[in-house]
Amino acid sequence: MDLHRSAANALEAVPAAQLQALIAQLEANMGRVVLGKAEVVRWCLVALLAGEHVLLEDVPGVGKTLVAKALARSVAGDFARLQFTPDLLPSDILGSSVFDSQQGKFVFHRGPIFAHIVLSDEINRAPPRTQSALLEAMSEGQVSVDGQTLPLPRPFLVIATQNPFEYEGTYALPESQLDRFLLRLSMGYPSREDERRVLASHRQGEPVHDLEPVLDCEQVLLLQEAVRSVAVEASVADYLLEIVERTRSCEELRVGVSTRGALSLYRAAQALALIEGRSFAVPDDVKRLAPLVLAHRVILRGFYRTGQRDAADGVIRRLVDQTPVPT
Repeated sequence: MDLHRSAANALEAVPAAQLQALIAQLEANMGRVVLGKAEVVRWCLVALLAGEHVLLEDVPGVGKTLVAKALARSVAGDFARLQFTPDLLPSDILGSSVFDSQQGKFVFHRGPIFAHIVLSDEINRAPPRTQSALLEAMSEGQVSVDGQTLPLPRPFLVIATQNPFEYEGTYALPESQLDRFLLRLSMGYPSREDERRVLASHRQGEPVHDLEPVLDCEQVLLLQEAVRSVAVEASVADYLLEIVERTRSCEELRVGVSTRGALSLYRAAQALALIEGRSFAVPDDVKRLAPLVLAHRVILRGFYRTGQRDAADGVIRRLVDQTPVPT
């Protein structure tokens, strides 16, 4: 039976308290090793429950890969890690056909993309041709290879990390690739106290290796189905669309938010509402998520890559502040 259909049928018999318990278990399990970054953990859960993908951008060594590993180890599904390098080929991601002498024909060997959670580490160290191998997978949940279309497992989540563009050996992600990510997050440096806890927790090695799964794939699909049942009143949807419309008419922006971006913000608001124990979205969900969901989808006038992120984030926040909040 199709997993999404099975999850939809099972959802009717699951009380809301049980759904909240599943989310709390997942969040607490990740929080055991991702210290001092509760907000980053929550945003990653928003992406997982919304059925979309996450881009973690920051300097090396602040825990981007740790977050991805913690999420992957907390869900009992297949996990694959791809280390993006300049010589990585699309076939290294998708797989390739190899001639089998015993069968007398070419047999397709699936690549690491056929996993439930895929960590694309330092994605911007590979050239655009290789980066583009992820486009169909992230957008459609399938890959096309050798004239055939193959579905990916469900749930399917890509967590990509990238170094700042100013770092040597990086290729800027094209706009079409950025648009496939629900959220772009920054880890930031930890506080002194949190960093002290990190040092203490690593005395015996990597604590993430000791994490045990707390959810299986069917439970994740159940939560994703529950997200789609979260109510969004017309006033909240209009508030969201007003913010999106303002990005298209803003003089500081050369390219505003697409319809895909509006849909992503809508789904993210539903996911955040479910995580916080509500069966309905509120304007504050949209307000909190807008910079994380929309800033990487716009292009500013007079900027090219360097300085784009912080400036775009500031523009989105100003537009949100200028938009009347429905009551």
